[in-house]
Amino acid sequence: MWRENIELEMPYDFDYLLFRLEMDKLNYVDFKKRCVLVPLRINQEKHVVTVTATGTTENPRFLIEGQDKERKKDLLVQIADIFAWDQDLHKIQQFFAKTDLAGLFENYPATPLIREFDPFSNLVKTIIHQQLNMAFAQVLTARFVTTYGEQLDGVWFYPTPEKVASIPYQELQDMQFSRRKAEYVIDTAKKIVAKELNLTSFYDKSDQEVIRQLTKIRGIGAWTVQNWLMFSLGRKDLFPSSDIGIQNALKLYFGLDNKPTTSKIEEWNQAWQPYRSYATMTLWRSIEEG
Repeated sequence: MWRENIELEMPYDFDYLLFRLEMDKLNYVDFKKRCVLVPLRINQEKHVVTVTATGTTENPRFLIEGQDKERKKDLLVQIADIFAWDQDLHKIQQFFAKTDLAGLFENYPATPLIREFDPFSNLVKTIIHQQLNMAFAQVLTARFVTTYGEQLDGVWFYPTPEKVASIPYQELQDMQFSRRKAEYVIDTAKKIVAKELNLTSFYDKSDQEVIRQLTKIRGIGAWTVQNWLMFSLGRKDLFPSSDIGIQNALKLYFGLDNKPTTSKIEEWNQAWQPYRSYATMTLWRSIEEG
């Protein structure tokens, strides 16, 4: 077993992250211990790394623990990337203090932008969640992962592309997937297995390039790609103006009688560049926490 202590030189609200991560019941979160168990893959190997908060929002410190000492360095790099410990939330706070979202960021400071644990599983989850209410989307996702995924030390790993590509469409339909959604999930995995789609190739491409290429795939629209860019690649300047949660949050924040239109939101969010992903996260937080 190995251990590593990390200290950040910026405010960072890890307790909010635990709250958000716990919304997905497949995640292993312990509020009392202030920790989350993170499922990570290195090639075909599965690893579980524990991240525990030992400090405060103002003075964040973390204890990172894992089992395989030979993989410690690689696993620490993945953890640092997922939790985005290289972002400067103090700088973000100063930026928004000069915008019309100043009050929002004052009420919900130090909201980090973190990545999902795995790019492929995040893409699958986002496709499943398309055009569904949150409760049913989580039910479908849980059925999918507990049927085809794997468990290690009580932590769930999503199925690999190879596993998903081999699933018959009817099996997902029997879980209450629509036929089209079953096809979207399985066919996307088949493209990855056939090397027609390489998710890691998008890391060095611009947001617009990724959107243009991924939306060519049947069943993947702009909303899906924007979410994937934000939560898989950690892109800092995305704003899903058509997202109902964002519209409701802006309605509440600005005290409007009706939800703002997508065009109006697009007009507003120009002033929040180049950190629109942080505006997105903080707006979502405002309606999650109340």
